[in-house]
Parts: sequence; structure tokens; C-alpha cells
Amino acid sequence: RRGILYRTAKELGATKIALGHHRDDMIETLFLNMFYGGKLKGMPAKLASDDGQHMVIRPLAYCKEADIEEYAEHKEFPIIPCNLCGSQENLQRKNIKMMLQEWDKTNPGRIETIFTAMQNVTPSHLADNNLFDFKNLQKSDVAIGEGDIALDKVEVPAIPVGLIQDSEDNDVMVVELN
Repeated sequence: RRGILYRTAKELGATKIALGHHRDDMIETLFLNMFYGGKLKGMPAKLASDDGQHMVIRPLAYCKEADIEEYAEHKEFPIIPCNLCGSQENLQRKNIKMMLQEWDKTNPGRIETIFTAMQNVTPSHLADNNLFDFKNLQKSDVAIGEGDIALDKVEVPAIPVGLIQDSEDNDVMVVELN
């Protein structure tokens, strides 16, 4: 599919390709890559093609699927079924989507926290020698990378990142993160 997109873009003289992936697609891709590909890799909002000739953008990258569905319904957009991107029955993306939906039911705010985590990576606390030079790491009086925060007291919020509690009725609500 990607090859067809790049070829068609080249034929049209286009250098930018906009795709309709949203926040939930990005999170699902992260888990698919971790569980089945052994990679901590997601789907960025903007990506240059390997040959450098095209820029792939995902304008809906920070939008929730449910919000897009609600907006489309409100605007009465026609819904065109998609069976290209792993949404077919019995594929792993569908299983990951169900897992995330279940997590969100039992732990409201977890999806928001996962997406926030995708934007707050600490390479020095992972294990990728290509992202952080562990081999040549030396003692220093200056914090290197994010420093050794592993033993610091972690403030764990009572409510996950991305949620607030309404003071009037104690309902927990999702908030937009900057």
C-alpha cells in the first residue's frame, strides 16, 4: 500500500501525503510493534519517506477516534468502510484495540496516559544502545540525559495524567494536554 501511495504521489508530482491515522491508531501501532515486532516504535505525526522524496503527515494524529466519529456524525459525513488497515476480523490490530478499550473501561484515563508517555520518552532509561551511549557512560558531577531519577521518590498522582476531578460532583473528566 505504501509503495502505491508513493508511486501515485510521484506521478501526480505531490511531495506531501496526508493520511487519516488518529491517536488511537498511533497507540495501537505502538503495542503491535512491542508485542509482535519486539520494537518500541510507533507511528509519528510527520515522517519523511526513506528516499527523502515524500513527507507523510497525519493531521489527525492528536485526535481521539471517538471524537472524530462524533464530529463526522454531527456533520453527517458519509462513512466509507475501510478494510485495508488491519480493521478486518481476526487481525492483531483488532485484538489490541479491544485490549485498549477494556483497559480504558477498567482504568479511565489510561489511554491518555499512554499517549502522553509516547511524547515523554527518556532514552537513558531504556536499553537501546543506539539512542544512548551506555558503553561510554562515565561518572560525572552533571546529570547525563535525564539523570538517575530511578531512585527518586516518584509522585504518583491519584488521578492519571490527562484527567481532572470535578470539585462539584467528583466525576473524573478527560482534559486536553498541552
